[in-house]
Amino acid sequence: MSRVNRPYVGIPSFLRSRIVEDFGAIDADIAVLGVPFDEGSPFLPGSRMAPRALREHSLRFGTSGIYDPETKRSYLVEELAGGRIVDCGDVDVQPTNVEATFANITRDVKAILAAGAMPVVLGGDHSITYPIFRALEQPVHVLHFDAHSDYADIDGGLRYTNGHAFRHINALPTKLSLTQIGIRSLRSARPMMEDVEADGNRIIPMGEFRAIGPAGIGTLLPRESKVYVSIDVDALDMSLVPGCVSAEPNGMSYPELRDSLKAIAENYEVVAFDFVEVNPPLDVGTGVTAYLGAVTVIEFLAHICDQPRWAARRRVRPV
Repeated sequence: MSRVNRPYVGIPSFLRSRIVEDFGAIDADIAVLGVPFDEGSPFLPGSRMAPRALREHSLRFGTSGIYDPETKRSYLVEELAGGRIVDCGDVDVQPTNVEATFANITRDVKAILAAGAMPVVLGGDHSITYPIFRALEQPVHVLHFDAHSDYADIDGGLRYTNGHAFRHINALPTKLSLTQIGIRSLRSARPMMEDVEADGNRIIPMGEFRAIGPAGIGTLLPRESKVYVSIDVDALDMSLVPGCVSAEPNGMSYPELRDSLKAIAENYEVVAFDFVEVNPPLDVGTGVTAYLGAVTVIEFLAHICDQPRWAARRRVRPV
């Protein structure tokens, strides 16, 4: 008799994909990696619990493909049926030793890339984007969805909070450009925002975002540019994300974020992406923020894998 596999049954790997914790044995196109780390959050802890929550909510989706009633199409069919997605478990977090944990993050992402898979990283707070990004060896453009710029000056001994990640990334030679989309927090310090642009980066606040729309996100860079995408759940409006400690008003609707990510998938080559800042202890009982996070990651993956460039990549890999 075949298993029913209700969402509350079984080990919660992402989309029930194979668990492969030996990085040398990865034979897949996509490798999911959890980073249960929130020591970079200066306000309330809890985002360390997000990778598990995102995985649990991913179990609510089918394992034979994702069907969209609006487009009447199925996505991720070959990836799921062919075992082309694996779950590599979680980075080893060493509490209070931030630099050691960051070294583990970089090491694991490097191993995924060396295996020829695309890393999909589930945070955790936004500080983890820096050690993820420094694992990349090829120069890429950075597209950052967030309510905050996360470009704090390194001052008073603070270096690795969730407000510092993109200051560090900006200094890396593999950053071709940095575009920050959805920035709107009134708690943003003026000098920090001025530093972003003085360093040659671009901020697209919500007014400009709504003027250009999701389609405009697909024209920010030359077509087929290689991009790294970092998605903070607080890019969405605070009414949608009760389980986020840093949520802000006047954020994106889900269709605005979804369609922006779809435009990115259609126009650029995504080499890796992360999704961060869900805080399950703050969420409502049904876990709507974690569920929304799982949907965001899955839909973005669906559109990435729906592109001709991805089909070509998939065909050349061994079966």
